Amino acid sequence: MDNVLVKMNEAVAYIEEQAKVKPEFGLILGSGLGELADEIEDAVKIDYEQIPNFPVSTVEGHAGKLVIGKLKGKAVIAMQGRFHFYEGYSMQEVTFPVRVMKGLGVHSIVVTNACGGMNKEFEPGDLMLIEDHLNMTGQNPLIGPNESELGPRFPDMSRAYTKEYIEKAKEVANNLSIKVQQGVYAGITGPTYMTPAELIMLRNLGADTIGMSTVPEVIVASHMGVKVLGISCITDMAIGEELEPLTHEQVVEVANRTKPKFIQLVKEFLAAV
Repeated sequence: MDNVLVKMNEAVAYIEEQAKVKPEFGLILGSGLGELADEIEDAVKIDYEQIPNFPVSTVEGHAGKLVIGKLKGKAVIAMQGRFHFYEGYSMQEVTFPVRVMKGLGVHSIVVTNACGGMNKEFEPGDLMLIEDHLNMTGQNPLIGPNESELGPRFPDMSRAYTKEYIEKAKEVANNLSIKVQQGVYAGITGPTYMTPAELIMLRNLGADTIGMSTVPEVIVASHMGVKVLGISCITDMAIGEELEPLTHEQVVEVANRTKPKFIQLVKEFLAAV
């Protein structure tokens, strides 16, 4: 994406004209999880297609709207649906909304996804706090000219997932009696689900879950100094030795069942930070 700073500022200016609050927290809501945005108070909703330079979400379970308002007393901007590399967008386009969030004043994001569980201790319906990731996409959204106003040429990724946010989310989950796992998320491009041999390889490399999003957004957030809490909703088990056929409809169905505790966890986390 050429002139990312110019395009970012155009989108920011348009959104600021519509919004009633200056957001502090960004929420990126994955497959089947967009309902949280419906709980935002005094909300302004903007279709992606109305925003200058914004891509448009094409995936079932992604509403394709920005929702700006208050949630648990915090000013938030939520993405109901995200963009994926497999849709044909560049990595720069996929991560453009994170750039725009930062331009609007966001200092922290909660990024969520529906994913497959590779850790045999996990089960469908579990929530996992992301401690780290494996970028298995073969791509990086920071390839190309670096805008020094946005971040350094060679950003450090050792603390991409904010440790104090992980600890706070664990504390909140414990208070709510919500079981949460912790682990490493492997990001792939998709759109194919992985073969049994690929899943075994990734598990042996140290991954606990696998999905087709999140990693690009977190790289860009880290580049700009934005704090991150990552939450994965485990919708299916991706155990190579026991792999069953899988459809996107199954993923969305399990994400829908998991929604109540996911929404509760995110809301109370926001209230607590």
